[in-house]
Amino acid sequence: MTSADGTPVRVGLFGLLGSGNLGNDGSLEALLGYLRAEHPEAVVDALCGGPEAVTARFGIPATRLHWNRAEYRTASRAGAIAAKGLGKLVDVFRTAAWVRRHDVVIVPGMGVLEATLPLRPWGFPYALFLLCASGRLLGTRVALVSVGAAEIGDRPTRALVRWSARLAAYRSYRDAQSRAAMRAMGVDTARDEVYPDLAFALPTPPAGAPAGAPGPVCLGVMDFHGGNDDRDRAEEIHRRYLDGTITFVRALVAEGRPVRLLTGDRCDRSVVAAILDAVDSPLVTAAEPASLADLMNEMAAADSVVAVRYHNLICALKTGTPVLALCYAAKSDALMDRMGLGAYCHPAREVDPDRLLEQFRDLEKNAAELRGTLTERNRIAAEQLAHQFTALTTNLFPADGHAQRKAP
Repeated sequence: MTSADGTPVRVGLFGLLGSGNLGNDGSLEALLGYLRAEHPEAVVDALCGGPEAVTARFGIPATRLHWNRAEYRTASRAGAIAAKGLGKLVDVFRTAAWVRRHDVVIVPGMGVLEATLPLRPWGFPYALFLLCASGRLLGTRVALVSVGAAEIGDRPTRALVRWSARLAAYRSYRDAQSRAAMRAMGVDTARDEVYPDLAFALPTPPAGAPAGAPGPVCLGVMDFHGGNDDRDRAEEIHRRYLDGTITFVRALVAEGRPVRLLTGDRCDRSVVAAILDAVDSPLVTAAEPASLADLMNEMAAADSVVAVRYHNLICALKTGTPVLALCYAAKSDALMDRMGLGAYCHPAREVDPDRLLEQFRDLEKNAAELRGTLTERNRIAAEQLAHQFTALTTNLFPADGHAQRKAP
């Protein structure tokens, strides 16, 4: 892809990428797959949370998202607080300078318009606002592609998210509830479309679930403490989730079932350690997947999956493996319903081990039928994402295949 003056189009990718969250990096991988297949001449780089990791894995240049390296650490001393304040000012100019070097900037998936997990307004919401405002002021098209959204109660966070969405040149959402949430927060969504999560565009490993005797169960865990509105009872929520999960694992082990513990973010390792410590059995093992592909390989070899993280659910669904979702936000319920498994949801904040085990037995009883359902739903998702990528090309780049070159 080249511009009207014959130079390659410059595409920037933005987000908390390379920071240890497999779902975020999976969205980046899917978007890069589209760019390399459809627009191989584009010059691509990233402004992201973990630039070294992004460059090492994906082979593209990357710049650190924040000037302050301690942005996501709690600041208690005066010097640290001052550094954070200075960083917010410096990032205004850093972000604008980076945006100006691009013809198009894409935010690939992720829940960038929600606060379903603990989030401070002057962290990523502020960074996203700087991106979208810079794009509007400097003439760079900013696209929010298959992103997640939810209504936000905290007023500063709500305002930053709302204005980010309004200033973006292109928006699409990963479920209808996300679009409805943005409409409820005052964003005109009349031209916005809904497509599956970008991770559904990743390659699928061959099915490898064993036949005959009951096989392994993959358990995707999460360092879960509730969301933005649960800060006053975060430890209570975490304890209930962890205790319920441990009881569930013990029940599976008592039946002789192998259990494979899987993470979706570096912070989940503490939960794995707690389960291994509480359930001392050779039947319980743990993996440290480095990508969504690793997760899918694990899940493709399992009889069934129980998972919390949104992209863990996607990996199971994409491999056609029956999955029971521990849902912490409406996006998980919407995903399961869209894929035909809406009956297999359980609240992550109120884990009831007996009810969870009952749902799990029903899931396995209906496994053959559910696998057939997932085959069809995955086919539909693939078609919808193909349409999404066509829409991206149409909306982000002129019809003649040449992007408008901005003055340097």
